[in-house]
Amino acid sequence: MELLPRSPGEFGSARYWDRFFRQRGQRPFEWYGAFPELCPVLHKYVRPRDKVLVVGCGNSELSEQMYDMGMCEDIVNIDISDAVIRQMQERSESKRPKMRYLLMDMLQMDFPDAHFQVVLDKGTLDAILTDEEEATLARVDKMFAEISRVLQVGGRYLCVSLAQAHVLKKAVEYFSQEGWVVRVHQVAGSGDKQQFVLPVFVYVMTKFRKVPGSAPQILEICPEEQDKPMRVESAERLVAAVKDRQHYAMLCSQLSKTPCGEQVSLDLCDKECGRPRYTLHVIDSPSVKPSRDNRFAIFIIPQGRETEWLFGTEEGRRQLAASAGFGRLVTVALHREQDYEGMAGIQAELSGKVMELAPPGLPARQQVPFLSVGGDIGVRTVRHRDTSPLSGEYVVEDVKGDGTCYFRRLIFLRNRNVVQSEARLLAHTPLPGQKKRRKDKKKPGAAEPPTAIDKSYLCCEHHKAMVAGLCLLGGPNPLPGTPLAVLVVGLGGGSLPLFIHDYFSQAHVAVVEIDPSMLEVATHWFGFSQGDRMQVHVSDGLDYVAKLATEGTVLQSIPAQYDAIMFDVDSKDLTVGMSCPPPAFVEKPFLQKVKTILKPEGVFVLNLVCRDVQLKESVLATLREVFPLLYTRRIEGEVNEILFCQPSPEVRWDPTELGARAQVLEGDLRQPGRPWDSSYALADMLQAVKIL
Repeated sequence: MELLPRSPGEFGSARYWDRFFRQRGQRPFEWYGAFPELCPVLHKYVRPRDKVLVVGCGNSELSEQMYDMGMCEDIVNIDISDAVIRQMQERSESKRPKMRYLLMDMLQMDFPDAHFQVVLDKGTLDAILTDEEEATLARVDKMFAEISRVLQVGGRYLCVSLAQAHVLKKAVEYFSQEGWVVRVHQVAGSGDKQQFVLPVFVYVMTKFRKVPGSAPQILEICPEEQDKPMRVESAERLVAAVKDRQHYAMLCSQLSKTPCGEQVSLDLCDKECGRPRYTLHVIDSPSVKPSRDNRFAIFIIPQGRETEWLFGTEEGRRQLAASAGFGRLVTVALHREQDYEGMAGIQAELSGKVMELAPPGLPARQQVPFLSVGGDIGVRTVRHRDTSPLSGEYVVEDVKGDGTCYFRRLIFLRNRNVVQSEARLLAHTPLPGQKKRRKDKKKPGAAEPPTAIDKSYLCCEHHKAMVAGLCLLGGPNPLPGTPLAVLVVGLGGGSLPLFIHDYFSQAHVAVVEIDPSMLEVATHWFGFSQGDRMQVHVSDGLDYVAKLATEGTVLQSIPAQYDAIMFDVDSKDLTVGMSCPPPAFVEKPFLQKVKTILKPEGVFVLNLVCRDVQLKESVLATLREVFPLLYTRRIEGEVNEILFCQPSPEVRWDPTELGARAQVLEGDLRQPGRPWDSSYALADMLQAVKIL
């Protein structure tokens, strides 16, 4: 049976609706939103003594149910279809004596001004506003003007809608400009009975007298999970907030029907401040054979560990889901700006929401396990927060790693999932002969994390590879006591230049850092210090290298040419597919300047982080044009690739020879009484290099 119009314009035709209701017969037609779902919202705005007008009533049961439930009896229903008005009069005449059905066009109503306290519209605006043609918008303006005319001051226009962007925008802009208060409610869904994937909304427009001048607009949204409205500052933001909820509903619908081929991510925001509180990733594992107990689980990532490869990358999460043995795993990352009440509090807060992401076929009352590492939510302590004109907002935070280890991290909040610098913290140990402090007899609380920096430890794998690259220096191995001139561009927390300074006792290290705030952070929070063999120059690395290449000298008696030059500098431009270094640092004219200040037997070490394949190939081609000998070392599980560039092709090492040289260097660096971590494995770093 053909019940839909041939064109959207027919929605405004009385002839179409007469034919529609004659063909449909007595069966009620509900556009969307059954009475049980709408009732909680209607109860807030419809009082028993109100006079209610229902525009475009059709043969919906909504008016009848409101009447029968005692919500309101003085209800007038109008429609342009004579067939449906006669049908509804017959249906309610004996049962509901106070309810009336009238044949009337809502664009030209016969009621006097200010006659009603409530005008109710269930899908009528959506049916009329099918496009944004001039004629359509003119009809909508007439509709709104008539509704405004028949409503009393303080009256409410309640519009049930699917909230298409152009429909919501038109309604919000019209009534807010008239000085009305606009509030949008999201209607709670009805589970499997819900007819529409998109959620249903109710616009509540409350009429106020228009104030001369520019009175502030009052725009609010009430999500389905809360009663308290949230204020938004513009119609655009209100439309965007509704759009976010529509996308979430479509996502949940999709996930409830089919497995997701790609990982899905979404943020759940704090209802008070609107900031992200949880970041969720949904991962399906097709290889897991489903059973009753392994269909679905939630994994809480401990605070501060969301940047680790296992939790912070797509491949890592895929491995985590497979090893956990669940068909669908939802990982949950916690945000640093938020406070959490432990695992039990997080579980209570998330239980209802994560069930909306459950896989198809999960029983309604199935218990879903919450998993974590060690059963807790980790420890994250923000030590310092500030804003730099160059680097933007940043934080220094201490986080708990595996076991009892703590780490200090520098995070740029413009790219919050990337650790900019990291250092391991030393546990407090008493000096020789110093007595341990007597334990307090009071009930112990949470252990305080250590605060001293372990300067001997390189947390970043790419820093270990960069240090190993010193084995490429020509001639015999660079012994720790061999004089070396090293230039490091990019300070961060200072762990790389500090390590070279401390372990190569005759090395003179010059560091170039463009952001003076980072020098303060490194000095105050990461144990960095300057001295006779360590100097920091606050300057743009491009300018500093260009000046050296031009003048041929280096300030403060450091040799004019360097044994090693290391670039570990991030790009501030996130629109480029290369986050390290900035593109200007790998342009041919600048690389030629780098070669000028590098000794013929020296090595230029570059930390390259590039996701754009074509851009990466272009960078490598440019490097090969300037440096005849080029080695590369991929960092497993990361995007980082360390490039070792040499100006002379005469000394060429194969990976086995480099591994042997690295073993000799590592042995020399392991001095008695000096800390050395077995994870450095300099030989392994260089045995995996490739010659380009």
